[in-house]
Amino acid sequence: MHKILLKSVVLPGQGGDRVVDVLIAGNRFARIGVVPPEESLGAEVVDCSRFAIFPAFYNGHTHAAMTLLRGYADDMPLQKWLQEYIWPFEAKLTGDDIDVACRLALLEMIKSGTVFFADMYWHRERTIKVVGEMGIRAAVGVTFAESLMSPEAIEGNFKFLAAHTGESERVRLAVAPHSVYTVGEALLKRCADFARSENFMVHTHLSETKKELEDCERQYGCSPVRLLERAGMLGSNLAAAHCVHLSDDDMKAFVDLGATAVLNPNSNLKLASGIPPIDRLLRSGANVALGTDGDSSNNNLDMHEEMKLAALLAKVQGGAETLPAHEALKMATVHVARAYGLMDAGEIKEGYLADCLLVDLKNERMVPGHNLVSNWVYAADSSCIDSVICNGKFVMRGRHVDGEEEIVRNAETCAKRLAAV
Repeated sequence: MHKILLKSVVLPGQGGDRVVDVLIAGNRFARIGVVPPEESLGAEVVDCSRFAIFPAFYNGHTHAAMTLLRGYADDMPLQKWLQEYIWPFEAKLTGDDIDVACRLALLEMIKSGTVFFADMYWHRERTIKVVGEMGIRAAVGVTFAESLMSPEAIEGNFKFLAAHTGESERVRLAVAPHSVYTVGEALLKRCADFARSENFMVHTHLSETKKELEDCERQYGCSPVRLLERAGMLGSNLAAAHCVHLSDDDMKAFVDLGATAVLNPNSNLKLASGIPPIDRLLRSGANVALGTDGDSSNNNLDMHEEMKLAALLAKVQGGAETLPAHEALKMATVHVARAYGLMDAGEIKEGYLADCLLVDLKNERMVPGHNLVSNWVYAADSSCIDSVICNGKFVMRGRHVDGEEEIVRNAETCAKRLAAV
């Protein structure tokens, strides 16, 4: 069994920081604290005396292959952005393009400390392949959008899911109806029933814009949240992205049925969709997690930025004591893990999956070290991350990811070709 011994690393905590040894055996944290010599026999020993160990980020909602659209269509509202620019550009993408785009996305995520992402896009086989090769985790959504798909493609999606195609130790599938404005009530119900019978998570966009609310009320006589409830989709296996425009009644339904709101404040601000009601959601007792959305609307996949912005917006809404640093960190790590059924991940604990970051305590943003968790949430950025471990293996070491130069070069070439079509 492969072992790594992280020697003399600082483990931050609310009760104070501790210098510990961390033994990783296989893909789990085997021992945290004092590691007996016989347990670490044969381990690769890594001197971590200048590092702190933090849980790696988990991205609760994104569209990985949209990296090729970064900066392509900015400064416009959501519906115009989608219908006039994004969907026409996406129609040109081939499976090979998706492969290139996903590699760029995973490189960006790894370098900013993310080892899991919940994806919603096309050509899911390509995404699964790239995730497998680059060593991180994903919940790959099988996307349903009646307005963009043929009936045959929809049936193909259900067959793909029923076969649990491509699932592995690090990859799981999710049923991903795009939204209430691209999927009708009958298909929403079918997706909900299928996910329940096959034990899948459901990943969708929800209550992102005021227009979505108004159109849903006009067509169905209820809010998008209540439409999902009516379709049987609002439950503990639902991760709903955005959730910008939720009434108190909507929030009560989330709490009562155990759904998770995955907030994307950077994207929502940039598209002028609104500011999610972070403080009200937290006070309601709802499960709240974070995601970046795609590179074309954020315009990056940096979960650290999402975490800090969420904490700051929550304070504006509820006061300076709202969403303290340690809780904001949980929204970007363990809350996302729980939302996607990873019950033994997102924290530095014995027996948990060995996903973590080594953060450089000599980086100017981490000095002085009065409170390392506060430093990490409010002061740091991705430049502080020296190394990233996922599933017990280094996927970035000394700020370098294997093959990164070729990934960037291929993405540049691909994007130029598509822009010229």
